[in-house]
Formats: sequence, structure tokens, C-alpha cells
Amino acid sequence: MNAFDEILGMLGDPLMQRALIAAILVGVTAPVMGVYLVQRRLSLLGDGIGHVALTGVALGWLVGSAMGLAPTDALAIPGAVVAAVIGAIVIEIVRERGRTSGDVALALLFYGGIAGGVLIIGLAGGSSGNLVQYLFGSISTVSSADLWLTLVLGAIILAVGVGLRTALFAVSNDEEFARASGLPVRVLNIAVAVVAALTVTVAMRVVGLLLVSALMIVPVAVAQLVTTSFRRTMSVAMVIGVSVCVVGLSITYWHYLSPGATIVVLAIAVYAVVALLRPVIGRRRPRPAHDPHPDIPDDVHVEGGTTCNA
Repeated sequence: MNAFDEILGMLGDPLMQRALIAAILVGVTAPVMGVYLVQRRLSLLGDGIGHVALTGVALGWLVGSAMGLAPTDALAIPGAVVAAVIGAIVIEIVRERGRTSGDVALALLFYGGIAGGVLIIGLAGGSSGNLVQYLFGSISTVSSADLWLTLVLGAIILAVGVGLRTALFAVSNDEEFARASGLPVRVLNIAVAVVAALTVTVAMRVVGLLLVSALMIVPVAVAQLVTTSFRRTMSVAMVIGVSVCVVGLSITYWHYLSPGATIVVLAIAVYAVVALLRPVIGRRRPRPAHDPHPDIPDDVHVEGGTTCNA
């Protein structure tokens, strides 16, 4: 069997069809929200939300077992969505009111989410081993119902992240300026937090709750090395996200490896290669004949390496 036949066999496998669709959705949506998190210096927010989502997974198990559902984890993803959204809103309120620093609030989410998940899964009659597939991803368990839920959540993420791009960028870049411009800053901040929570739950099956933040941030970091505007950063990050998800998942079809870990390692490898080649590419790139901003040095950029062109 040649390579072409093997690829056709992979694409003809119903399991891989669902897995590839889920991977593409995650690859598109995760970097969209990652751009805003990087701009807001909240790159670790995805980790904090992921830990809270673990408590939601365990609550879904507990409710499912109490209702006698089969499988027991039928409500795991809905439970994760609810818990992640609540956790994201709480941390945004805490951050806004300034009652504690952002890193302390994230630490509370980290530790409380993990501890709550392990405790509740025990009450549901399960064990910490049942949480492994959610911690590290288990794309082989993606059902048709999971895929439909992922499609709906993905559509919401893209509608907010892309449709409200200008307003969300303004809030993420400079809250005071956005408030002075008449934008509903609090509503937009909560929207970013909620959609970030949805992104975490969408990516849960593919890369796992412990690795989801990497898929939200690393493609954005790669894109920032080769782009100079917010819009291009988002577009390039989405392309990179889809590419590493599809390639990583394809590798695991022929080799017994963890899909989530493979995808994240591949994304980091892409970052390393681009970072090494960037000085060479930068030296070969010709300077424009006319500089529209002659007074601004070439090495001055807005936060995150992108300009204010949203």
C-alpha cells in the first residue's frame, strides 16, 4: 500500500473524519482568542480556566451517575462549559475590581480546579484516572454529539472573536482609551473571558485541559514573529493552528502517540524554526522606498509585537 492509499484510508475512517473536523475547529478557534489573551498579558488564563473546567467535568460525571445515564460522562462537556464560563467571569470580576492581583486569582483557579475535580470525581464513583482523557486529550472518544457541540461553540467563538475584532482589540490594547471612546468595556471584557472559556472546552477533547493554553498562545507567538498588524497576526495564527492540528493528528494515526502532546510539540517546533530563521529573513527583506512614519524607530511596536491596525 502506497502513501496515497494510506491517506485515503485515513480519510475514509469515520473516527478520523470526526477527529479531523474537531482538530480543524480547534486549530481555527484557539488562536483567535489567544490573540486577545496575549495582547492583555493573560497568556496563562487558558490554563486557569482549564483547571476550573476539570471541576465541571467531574460535576458532569456526578450528575450523570445520579441520573443513571450511560455513558456516565455524557454530561462532562456541558459541565465543563458551565464551570469554565463561571470561572472566567469570576476571574474577570476579580481582576477588574483589583481586590487581588491577576496571578493570585489564576493560582486560585489552578489549585481549586484540580482539587475540586479530583474530589468530585471520587464522589461520582470514579477515579482520577477517569480525568486523564480530559487532562491530556482523547480525540478518539469524540462522538457525533461532541462534534455537533464543538461546531456550535466554534461558531460562537468565531462570531465574537472575528465579528467584534475592532472593539475587542481596542479594549485589549488600552482599556482607558476604549472607555473614553464610549465602548462598553466591562461587557467586552466579560465577552473575552466567556469566549476564552468556550475555547478551552472546545479544545478539551483534542489537546486536553493541561495543554489547551499552548494551542491558544504558541500559534500567536509564531505569527507575531512574521507579521506587523493585529489582523495579519490573527489570520496567520489561525493558519498555523489548523496546520499543526491536522499534521499532528495525522502523525498519530500511524504512530501510537498522544495527539494533544504531538500537536503542542509540533507548534513549539514551528516557533523555534521561525525564531531561528527570522534574523535571516529580516536581513533579506527590502526596506520600503518611502517610510510613512520616519520618526518611529523600526524596533518600536505595540504590546505583543503588533501595531494598532486592527
